[in-house]
Amino acid sequence: MHFKLIPDRTSVPFTKYRLIAAAVSGLLLVGSVVALMTMGLNFGVDFRGGVTIEVADSEPIDVGEVRTAIGGLGLGDVKVQEIQDFTGSEPAVVVFIEQQDAAAVEPDAEGDPTANQERADELAQQAALSAAQTALRDLLGEDVEFRKIEVVGPAVSGELIQKGIIAVVLALGAMLIYIWFRFEWQFSLGAIAALAHDVIITLGVFSVTRLEFKLEIIAAILTIVGYSMNDTVVVYDRVRENLRKYKKKDLAELLDISINETLSRTIMTSVTTLLALVSLYIFGGEVLRGFTFAMIWGILIGTYSSVFVASPLLLTTGVKRDWSKQSAATATP
Repeated sequence: MHFKLIPDRTSVPFTKYRLIAAAVSGLLLVGSVVALMTMGLNFGVDFRGGVTIEVADSEPIDVGEVRTAIGGLGLGDVKVQEIQDFTGSEPAVVVFIEQQDAAAVEPDAEGDPTANQERADELAQQAALSAAQTALRDLLGEDVEFRKIEVVGPAVSGELIQKGIIAVVLALGAMLIYIWFRFEWQFSLGAIAALAHDVIITLGVFSVTRLEFKLEIIAAILTIVGYSMNDTVVVYDRVRENLRKYKKKDLAELLDISINETLSRTIMTSVTTLLALVSLYIFGGEVLRGFTFAMIWGILIGTYSSVFVASPLLLTTGVKRDWSKQSAATATP
């Protein structure tokens, strides 16, 4: 006898709760948009530009002393965060200096003003890094360990923001075309609505929690898009099969049957993925924490949207009932 998390045959009336789910999704979407417009995202060094220094010492590090020491240098806005690590490593903090732009540079007659300004910004950041390292050595001792150093200029950070947005938009567009060709436009609309729902709410969560939004979070969002689409396609495939099988059955009932038939697969896939991600979140350290949090949230919201967003939208847009007619027409010379 083997254990089953979800029985083979379930009869949950998912479409019965579609209005409640729509209200919940609507509130989450509105809240996410408002949070993004008012609070924005807590961009990391990848997108803001600046200097990040991860420093470790054998003795506990006083965050206030570090903030005072670096802040007194006049390098720009300084943020110091203690790293919570469960691996038993040495105490460590991350120092982020959001450096002010370097003074505008007047180009020579034949000089490139953009290149000159980028060079000036780079020199200013290298000077800020050197000054911060000297201050940390003076405060913590010469044997202090610099685990990680990142320097990103304003031009690079702006380019990363632009490319990150393009990557997400292209992913959504490619998914739209794929579903349109594989199914019909009603399915495509439902799938894209579910994906947009997942991405916007995930961004809203990062805005509200003020978790650092770094380049790897873009990778997490793209992974979420792929996972959510895969989950939605599994349900849609079963819907299409049942549209051929139950030609006279009410569409809402048919959707419930399709979702219940794929429920065991959906839940088991999500649970096993979450087990790995939660382990990474707990034991993976500070470096992986933002990425794994985005993935965990994305798995949860992606599973929810496949059931309560993508499928119920077929009731709103309507869908062709008899797929066998198209198959016969295609086969006829």
